[in-house]
Amino acid sequence: MCTKTFLSALVFVSAIAVASGANAVDEYNVSKGITAAGVTLGLHGVDAVALTSLGAVAEGSAAYTVVHDDNAYYFASQDSADRFSADPERYLPQYGGFCAFAVALGKKFDGDPMFADIVDGKLYLFVNDAIYRKYLANKAETLAKAEETWPKIKHTAVDEL
Repeated sequence: MCTKTFLSALVFVSAIAVASGANAVDEYNVSKGITAAGVTLGLHGVDAVALTSLGAVAEGSAAYTVVHDDNAYYFASQDSADRFSADPERYLPQYGGFCAFAVALGKKFDGDPMFADIVDGKLYLFVNDAIYRKYLANKAETLAKAEETWPKIKHTAVDEL
């Protein structure tokens, strides 16, 4: 019986280590810690479907969790969770949820859902109001530069930029 308990604990710890390692290169902007799903929390727990479809910041609930690419996403309703599950790429923020303005500069700063823009159906996040206003002054150039830069920094850890 002790061997079974030890093996179960070992499997659990290994699963957490693997889940934690999945984001080691900071491809996604996630909240620190592990959710009940055993993975990190994406998009600050905000409902990605409401944000992308309605431009509304709706707090998600762990009751409506969807795990995608080793990150948990919370939703305000089962309908939102189902819509996300059917087409996650439609609702996920660009650049792993990092600030699009920072990505254009070769950095990975927190992307806050309170400062978001939807362009051609794609969700872009920004670190704060001041940066969001700078972005608004030249949206096309910022997004073009971010699009060019992201592939170069996507697999680079935050502290290496």
